[in-house]
Amino acid sequence: MKTLIELYDERPIENVLGTEVFHPEETVLLCPPDVASNSALKKAMEDYFRHRECPVKLTFVPVSMLDAVKIGKQLSRILETREDCAIDISGGTDAALFAAGTVSGETPVYTYSRKKNAFFEIMNAPFARGLPCTVRLDAESCFLMAGGTLLQGRGDNRALKAMLPEIDRLFSVYARYRRVWNRQISYIQRISSSEPGVLGAGGALTVKADNRAVTADGGLFRALAEAGLIRDFDMTDDALSFSFPSETVRFWLRDVGSVLELQVYRACLAADCFDDVVLSAVVNWEGGRDQRSGVTNEIDVMAVRGIQPVFISCKTCEIRTEALNELAILRDRFGGKGSRAIIVTSAAATRSRTPMRRRAAELEIEVIEWGDLQLDRLVQRLGMRK
Repeated sequence: MKTLIELYDERPIENVLGTEVFHPEETVLLCPPDVASNSALKKAMEDYFRHRECPVKLTFVPVSMLDAVKIGKQLSRILETREDCAIDISGGTDAALFAAGTVSGETPVYTYSRKKNAFFEIMNAPFARGLPCTVRLDAESCFLMAGGTLLQGRGDNRALKAMLPEIDRLFSVYARYRRVWNRQISYIQRISSSEPGVLGAGGALTVKADNRAVTADGGLFRALAEAGLIRDFDMTDDALSFSFPSETVRFWLRDVGSVLELQVYRACLAADCFDDVVLSAVVNWEGGRDQRSGVTNEIDVMAVRGIQPVFISCKTCEIRTEALNELAILRDRFGGKGSRAIIVTSAAATRSRTPMRRRAAELEIEVIEWGDLQLDRLVQRLGMRK
């Protein structure tokens, strides 16, 4: 085909998948006027196809997606002025689908089934007859197709893959001391520096952190030393000192949530079913290239399986309704129907979680709690298909 006609859909993948698979010379997207005039979204979609090495001319045609008559007129005009057209009815409103059926004539029409992950011929489209979808996306592609951009997060994901043994030892220590972990991280923050190159740490056994006195837990620090996560450890009756083996480990031990995020990241890699896994995926909603040029959010861990993005939020505290709502908004904006949202908590239950689980179910968010956080069980939970 030379021209692919797409019917705009709120689910971003529906607007780009046909072009990625069938490689038309031009893709014409019938879309609402506010989408057609959104220069940031148009640029992001162009960047998407450039990133995917899929050259195509993009044309945005504004039309009310609730007016079948107007959609039909636009479709007829496109079919009259372009050669070798095909219509993708995977997305679009009921009005758009009705209009396509009315004016398509002998034009090839096909659709994509998310359930079967395959394309199907509707009419005169043998090229799409039972064609499996073999597209494999990365996290950056998922954001670009929805008008966002993936920014640099808090670490180097390539370097992390060489540190999986350290992550394993860190979580083992955490599992033994999770009930005191958050306060002990506050202690480490008080006696250490975040300045580049400063790896030494030391101070009194009891310090003031968050307006409360916190005392070093000797057992925890000895366990960290035995695990090789701190060096030169020394503890007296009134003081403690050690050094971090690297700035990366220093960050882990100065940040309350890193240990859980790292465990989830490690489990995603161990599941061996994801095409991309990113720790600390920072997204700019407006497509800007930095965190100052628009609304940004950080997704603790993001994984992609085929064309299905998985958004994972990690909490070392109780899960609040606000966290569920924020995760659902991110999932809907950058994934849409068919994507997964997972929230993970390692906190010991301090109250009934029935209301939280009910709200999560309403938002179609999977909840993973402490009993499923050992590696083999976590791998199983993360690898489940929705």
